[in-house]
Amino acid sequence: MARRTVSLIVAMAALVVLSPLLAVISAAIVVGMGRPVLFRQRRSGLEGREFWICKFRTMRPPRYPGETDRERTTRLGTLLRTYSLDELPQLWNVLRGEMDIIGPRPTLPEQVARYGAHERRRLRVRPGLTGYAATKGRNSLSWPERIDLDIWYIEHRNIWLDLRVIGWTILGLLRPRGITGEGGVNPDFPAPEPAPSESARRQRFYGQDSSRMREESWP
Repeated sequence: MARRTVSLIVAMAALVVLSPLLAVISAAIVVGMGRPVLFRQRRSGLEGREFWICKFRTMRPPRYPGETDRERTTRLGTLLRTYSLDELPQLWNVLRGEMDIIGPRPTLPEQVARYGAHERRRLRVRPGLTGYAATKGRNSLSWPERIDLDIWYIEHRNIWLDLRVIGWTILGLLRPRGITGEGGVNPDFPAPEPAPSESARRQRFYGQDSSRMREESWP
């Protein structure tokens, strides 16, 4: 309950403070790409329940069949994506109770349909506007890495970890990386694999860096 209350307060305050920026972005999209301003897409949230996520539009309509998303993304769209400004309308999703400020990023229902028991553990909490995995590399991470980071966050989350995630998010906005996957294409979720053992998951998560293991093991 306290976490939900904090998310509501932060979302309402952010919408008020950022309203001039939201208005400027909306006007720029109308001038540069026309309407609609927002892009809506079905995503899976808490316990797999679907909802409509809101983003600022970053792509123009296709000029010919088969035109790639990368080709359709405008200069304004690239700027918005680089600094995650296209995600700001999701503050409305937070107000509606579909998302929190911090949590695993919401994924597509068709990707969730391929989740195994291990991956479904990331659906135990509301998805977030930002998240632990998102601060560690965003779309440059493989799906197994992303899943393991999200699950680690869910198992260890507390106010101090959340404050660190917010700090890392701010640093990530100042030094963007991992906006898209290799070649400008975000990887799709792979076919399900057998759930890894705990030792294999820890090895994949921490690798050979024992210092990282110590750092990330704080409460």
